[in-house]
Amino acid sequence: MRDSHGDVPSPDGDGRRRGYTTDFLTDLFRNPLDPGYAAAAQRRGSGRGPGPAARRALRAVLAVTMAALGFLLVVAYQQTVADEPARSSAHDQLVSQVQRRRADTSVLQDQADGLRSEVADLRDRELDGKAAARLRELEAQTGLAPVRGSGAKITLGDGPTAADPVTGERSTDARVKDTDLQLAANALWAGGAEAIAINGQRLTATSTIRQAGEAILVDFRPVTTPYEVVAIGPDSLAGDFRDGYAGRFFRALVSRYGMSFDTAEVHDVTLAAATELKLRVAEPSTPPPSASTGSQAEPRSSQSEGGR
Repeated sequence: MRDSHGDVPSPDGDGRRRGYTTDFLTDLFRNPLDPGYAAAAQRRGSGRGPGPAARRALRAVLAVTMAALGFLLVVAYQQTVADEPARSSAHDQLVSQVQRRRADTSVLQDQADGLRSEVADLRDRELDGKAAARLRELEAQTGLAPVRGSGAKITLGDGPTAADPVTGERSTDARVKDTDLQLAANALWAGGAEAIAINGQRLTATSTIRQAGEAILVDFRPVTTPYEVVAIGPDSLAGDFRDGYAGRFFRALVSRYGMSFDTAEVHDVTLAAATELKLRVAEPSTPPPSASTGSQAEPRSSQSEGGR
């Protein structure tokens, strides 16, 4: 530690004080660079560098390094080219499997529709005319039967997707989202729609509209842009939608993100029945008569087995 006079104790431990002159301190602040560094900088400035042998060795090392990098790049390229047929074959196999599954699904759906029609014909023959008509009306309301009529068609489409110049990632702001289709469907229901279908997928009381990555699923079936939301309802349905909150919201998306939006009236359109509707709870509309006393039994709700 320093004493009151600024001297430093001697490292020899003999109690003597080591002092520094003013010229030493001045030279220290004037030339803070070590002499060895200064000499090296002077040699570089005078053009004196490594000798010819050192330069040849440096060039040899650089050439070997570049040759090794080139060899590695060639090997990597050959490996990529060799693996490309396998990747292409796997991709083609997956595409073929998806197409076959879609074709099988379409055939099974046609069979299910045919069986459903046969069941409906048998039911109508067993029931009286009034009961059969009431049942058909309930099926149309719940989505179990196709319906035909006039109403509105709302068309939504994705806008241009710009890519980030740095990361290359594409923005999803201009894409139609599941919440947009939910808003459109809810606005049509509120406007008096009796039946709604999105790209041919009939909506029911248990339908779901969900986002799965970049795809939108309606009752677990993918739908793609442009999205057509067709509804059967009153003649004013299209105008009410266009002038309501949903119409103003979609026009704002058009002006901000370049999305497409259109509202039109439709006449004499047919909406297919829902592909699947799982019955959870059933309750008779009128109590059945009692077999023993002839009085009416209390209504009782029954839960289906297996959600059918």
